[in-house]
Amino acid sequence: MSGPNRREFFAAAAGGAVLGAAPAAGAPRGRGRVVTPDGEPLPWRAVGGVKVFHLVAAPAMHEVVDGLRIHAWAYNGRVPGPTLEATEGDRCRIYVTNRLPEATSVHWHGVLLPNGMDGVGGLTQPPIPPGATFRYEFTFDRAGTFLYHPHIDEMTQVGLGMMGLIVVHPRRPTGPRVDRDYALLLAEFLVPAGQSRPEPQAPSDFNVLTINGRAYPGTTPMVAQSGERVRIRIGNLSPMDHHPIHLHGHVFEVVATNGGPVPPAARVPETTVLVPVGDVRTIEFVAGEPGDWAMHCHMTHHMMNQMGHARPAMVGAHIPDELEARLRRLVPGYMTMGTSGMAEMGAMQMPAPENSVAMKVAPGPFGHFDLGGMTTLLKVRARVDGEVGWYEHPAGTVARAATAEELRADGIEPE
Repeated sequence: MSGPNRREFFAAAAGGAVLGAAPAAGAPRGRGRVVTPDGEPLPWRAVGGVKVFHLVAAPAMHEVVDGLRIHAWAYNGRVPGPTLEATEGDRCRIYVTNRLPEATSVHWHGVLLPNGMDGVGGLTQPPIPPGATFRYEFTFDRAGTFLYHPHIDEMTQVGLGMMGLIVVHPRRPTGPRVDRDYALLLAEFLVPAGQSRPEPQAPSDFNVLTINGRAYPGTTPMVAQSGERVRIRIGNLSPMDHHPIHLHGHVFEVVATNGGPVPPAARVPETTVLVPVGDVRTIEFVAGEPGDWAMHCHMTHHMMNQMGHARPAMVGAHIPDELEARLRRLVPGYMTMGTSGMAEMGAMQMPAPENSVAMKVAPGPFGHFDLGGMTTLLKVRARVDGEVGWYEHPAGTVARAATAEELRADGIEPE
């Protein structure tokens, strides 16, 4: 296999199917295929009954969202790296080429394998020096959703974007058939406004929150038809933060973790799932009411882009006009912000440093949508056929301003 950004796929042994090939929009996605929005599968070829993969660790430019590009370290030119997809019982050989300026290794997080393949530099293997290619080989002996990442200088290498997902499908699937199977990887970075290099030694105050390497409005929505069963595998390789992921409009069950399936008797209905650092939560549900449903981390700062946290509270502060005019003479363009909340700030799209996306919002069907960061959408339709735009609400089903007659009839006195 060649280096970064190679997109060709090799025919799978069974039936000549192409691993990870995207079906036509709206086509049911059955067992044995996972979709990584904004990502791609890791290509492989069959050699003597073994699936052979190739990962290349190297610096790369990565676009988080329109207006923000970062100097990252990546696998195969992607943040996160391509999704490694296999089937339970597959023997896999994975070559790892190091084009970084320092040594690295790859840990197959959650995978049960021989100790010498565990990928901890200095403990279970020699480090992979710059310019070298190492070979890993093992059998995926159980199905599930796992992770891969370096286990040398993790603070720097993971902090600059080196991470990826592993999906191992069961050889003999059980349980209800899944129509849509999605994989999401959560990550966070500290990128000072106007800079392009994340600060990998940051202990807190991460200001770029991503799903599959993208921040809203750059995340690609997931789609489903009403009545389809949907699986979403959510991994978290953020350096420091757990993420409570909330899905609007649906109730789901957690059916698996990085450690394996959750017995049906232990499952409970949820609308929010806490995804710990270094773990996976797999949820399943039946797509219900059509609409554009938000899915996001419920930590409020994680729904924003490049927010500065080290500032005094301004809500309710009164700044006299004459004081603001005097400040503007000293600092041209000065404007007091946040005295009546922050909702209007994103819509104003004020000037910002180059290569920054502070308070970036996206146009929605009813005005600006001020969620950002770790946010995406689940678009449910009665039928998915081709490109899916904004949901067109049936007449009378959208919240609106109340009329004076309605208020009087219901005994409401707004004054």
